[in-house]
Amino acid sequence: MRMRARFYVGVAAFVLLGWALVGAGSAAPSRRPKYGGMLRVEIGATVNSLDPSVTPANPEEAAAKDEVESLLYDHRNADGRFGSVAGSAGAGIAGTGSPAAGPGAFRIAEWEPGGHLTLAANEEYSGGRPFVDSIDIQMGRAAKDRLLDIELDKTDFIEIPPEQARYASGQGIRVSTSQPDELLAVVFIAGRPAAEDARMREALARAIDRAAMVNFILQKEGEPAGGLLPQWSSGMAFLFSTAADAPGAKELVGQIGGSPRIVLGYDSSDSLEESLAERMAVDAREAGIHVAPQALANARVASNCDARLVRLRMPSANPRVALASFLTTLASAIDVNGPNAPNGADETRQLADGASAEQIYDVERGIVNSYRVVPLVWLPQVYGVSARVRDWKAPAAGEGWPLADVWLERESQ
Repeated sequence: MRMRARFYVGVAAFVLLGWALVGAGSAAPSRRPKYGGMLRVEIGATVNSLDPSVTPANPEEAAAKDEVESLLYDHRNADGRFGSVAGSAGAGIAGTGSPAAGPGAFRIAEWEPGGHLTLAANEEYSGGRPFVDSIDIQMGRAAKDRLLDIELDKTDFIEIPPEQARYASGQGIRVSTSQPDELLAVVFIAGRPAAEDARMREALARAIDRAAMVNFILQKEGEPAGGLLPQWSSGMAFLFSTAADAPGAKELVGQIGGSPRIVLGYDSSDSLEESLAERMAVDAREAGIHVAPQALANARVASNCDARLVRLRMPSANPRVALASFLTTLASAIDVNGPNAPNGADETRQLADGASAEQIYDVERGIVNSYRVVPLVWLPQVYGVSARVRDWKAPAAGEGWPLADVWLERESQ
């Protein structure tokens, strides 16, 4: 009887193994990349022009436009932007044909400025035809609507505010998070009386509780920032303090005397900036500084602000390239190369090709020690990706959405 029982057990195991092999064999083809299908995308920004020569109205639109252009063009120009202005009339801008220069993985098929964009696969793309036939991009979708749509399988790819990443994951959404590559900082405006008082700038920098910002506002999805480059890029971020120093801030305020006041501008369409501005007002109040947050509808229009919140997205993982880009963006505000420049030096010249790690650090330290730029937090890029999207990989700093590399698992197969 024992021999017979062992025999039956052995036969059953063999049969089960056979079934497993057959099942694996039948499932294997479904894991192979397939061509076809429409990838559905929802974003919060509204892109109003795809002309490379047109400057976006706000940082959110600029970031979205950059992502779209990364799909239309296969390289960046010397100025760090995609595409070419020369000869661009009608080439893709009007919705027909490929972009004029450096055609990318997709071309424009339908275009409704500020609302909807459909991209079609470029059959002649030098990097190989994308797997998906098209990408449908819905713009101006609120974060709550994007999250609901991906839960209901109405979209395949969404941007998720970093502070909502934990909530999205708890809802069962497939969340993808990049390395922290976006710096949110306070920039003092050159020429403003409050901004020209070094003690005022330093007092605010010391009063800010960056850890609280990350833990409570960002729900631990980010990192406190003390320098202008993240640790993973430069390897030197640990040399910059991120700790709050309330006693030191109060001592500086005492030296200033009176009731110091700073008008702090932030993007009126950015809820995260608003929350951080309000948090800074609380921290500053404890040190004796009155910070007055002010919503700005257009960051390019002059205002009475002494300082502004800015977002700086790394265009490259290379610390020299990223820092040089940041200084170019901030030059007009902090007067990097003028008589009021930190340390009185031309920082951009020190960041020429071949700059050493020590030179990069010296430039970064000079800007931070001037307190004209006060780093707050580093943010990652967070995405929601549907189950039918395969071979997704979070983009590295400076890379656009890698949507030309993904493929769709169709239910019929």
